[in-house]
Amino acid sequence: MSTTHVLIAGGGIAGNALALQLLRAGVQVTVVERAEAPRPGGQAVDLRGPSKEAAERMGLLPGIRRHQLHELGLVYVDGSGREYARMSMESMDGTGPVAEIEITRGDLNQVLLDEIAKAGDPDYRYGDWIEAIEQNPEGADVTFASGRTGRYDLVVAADGVHSATRRLAFGPEERFATYLEGYCAFFTIPTPAGIEPGWMAMHTVLGAAIAIRPDRDPATAKAILTLRTPENPALRRDVAAQKQLIRDMLAGAGWHARLVLETIEHADDFYFDSLTRVDMPSLATGRVVLLGDAGYCGSPMTGMGTAMAIVGAYLLAGEIASTPGDLTGALARYEEKVTPFLATAKQMPGGGIKMMLPSSRVVAAMGRFSMRILTSPVVMPLTRKMFMPKDDGFELPVY
Repeated sequence: MSTTHVLIAGGGIAGNALALQLLRAGVQVTVVERAEAPRPGGQAVDLRGPSKEAAERMGLLPGIRRHQLHELGLVYVDGSGREYARMSMESMDGTGPVAEIEITRGDLNQVLLDEIAKAGDPDYRYGDWIEAIEQNPEGADVTFASGRTGRYDLVVAADGVHSATRRLAFGPEERFATYLEGYCAFFTIPTPAGIEPGWMAMHTVLGAAIAIRPDRDPATAKAILTLRTPENPALRRDVAAQKQLIRDMLAGAGWHARLVLETIEHADDFYFDSLTRVDMPSLATGRVVLLGDAGYCGSPMTGMGTAMAIVGAYLLAGEIASTPGDLTGALARYEEKVTPFLATAKQMPGGGIKMMLPSSRVVAAMGRFSMRILTSPVVMPLTRKMFMPKDDGFELPVY
């Protein structure tokens, strides 16, 4: 057992993946999570490339396979529900919008928690968070919202894109966050009639998109909404205003928009946030280091948030465990090794939200025509190459 004591702020994918690997290496771990309990369900996330390899090395794949979603691909429909393009997972070799391994965020987090229970006995505190950090050469003195205090060798901010821990150590969010001209929302709905089992369906209107994605329970599905609109900071904590914006932008959208808008009124898992990119000049300052969305969010439109969290946690844990007596060196190596992967993972495919959600009917019609061409059997080999991850030469270290 190492004498190194690491405090992790955030009990999501990034924080729990790091906690698991540190516990296995004999490092003392404390995790604080603002929520009162683990959050079930949530959006589907995927593993591919280096993140799949990291998950395999961490022994997560058996648990992931037990909870894996049965997804076959993506179908594009118009306002009447008529299909105009289809992209199967197999035709894209698992590198397209739907990957070979898809799992809900809550299920993946539970897989991690199950492994953590086998690995050790971490100090896990729900309903608490960091309120102050005082650093010195020997460590970090932390004050929590509960009134507790503690001294730690390292503090890891893994508390998401709007990280309060990052703000305490690095400064205001506005210095590092870039608004990407839109918002996203998702929540559970009853599976609409006519939805093809195993297929995610998407319908776009001017400035907005509705996607309906399969859930683990065939009776339910996830509604995923993307809205292209100017930034409005007042929306941040105003749920009523968030729902009104959705109603305004999806009025007359056709397809299953009516069901989506009816369900939104009583959805108990409603989630809404800005599409935001986080770019940091450095991932560490003194005894505080950033992990996952807190340090390198590319926005949900990249589809790589979970991949970056898993790979980042694997690398950070590996470096800390390699030299627990030299945390400064470990953090420098972590940043050096994760940065090449982030450079590719944070890129948004297909021109970003402007291409996904055009603001004119002419551009929208051109987009539908282009999608028909790109998904045709003749052009599909070229489309597959377009979606294939760029070979940036990144190799996952073996620890």
